[in-house]
Amino acid sequence: MTGLSPVMLGFLGSLAAGSMTAIGAVPVLFGRLPSRATRDMALGFAAGVMLAASFFSLIIPALDAAEPMFENGAMPAAIVCVSILLGMGTVALMNERLPHEHFASGREGPEAASLRRVWLFIIAITIHNFPEGLAVGVGFGADGMSGGLPLAIGIGLQNAPEGLAVAISLLGEGYAKRRAWGIAALTGMVEPVGGLIGAGIITLSQPLLPWGLAFAAGAMLYVISHEIIPETHRSGHQNRATLGLAVGLVIMLFLDVWLG
Repeated sequence: MTGLSPVMLGFLGSLAAGSMTAIGAVPVLFGRLPSRATRDMALGFAAGVMLAASFFSLIIPALDAAEPMFENGAMPAAIVCVSILLGMGTVALMNERLPHEHFASGREGPEAASLRRVWLFIIAITIHNFPEGLAVGVGFGADGMSGGLPLAIGIGLQNAPEGLAVAISLLGEGYAKRRAWGIAALTGMVEPVGGLIGAGIITLSQPLLPWGLAFAAGAMLYVISHEIIPETHRSGHQNRATLGLAVGLVIMLFLDVWLG
């Protein structure tokens, strides 16, 4: 693995992380589904992992990468702040412009009556998962195994409950078990695309490293705030969701220090 290029590592790492979506959705094939409270706690865990990864694996390394480039102490912070906002704004724009459907609030974005319902779901999860693959790719592109492995493991861990949530929601819409599992598995396959793009950009241009790291962090922070946390609090299980977030955050912090 260490002999592979950063781009290939970014692709394989994000592919492995994305595949955890399919593994997490496996329970729908056997009918042994966890309660809603348990699912909300698992999604809270996913939010905690992403939150820790955003800061400890992306934002802090972005600041470290920007500092040697400038004598002005304010410039590294300014670059990272702008990049975070660009990342959040880009995902917000995708969320606004692409037709998609949330499991809780229904259809958003432009009218798209010709699109089948299943594709609206797939687009929604694509908006969600692409920044995660981008973050893994940027991590491998920046620092190889030490930079990307903690992100790949952490995001893979949080993809499992997300895959289960997607599959269960599709079951609620009347999809067959195998089809629900297949669609949930497919939504994770956008992450290798993000991984390739993230690793490729950082490998081609080192000055873009702090921009890319912080951009990926901003994209993930938007997903946490706009998608995951509201969903975990929707059914009154916010205490369990917060517990899951705390556990996910400290596990990801530990992984980042241990493996990074």
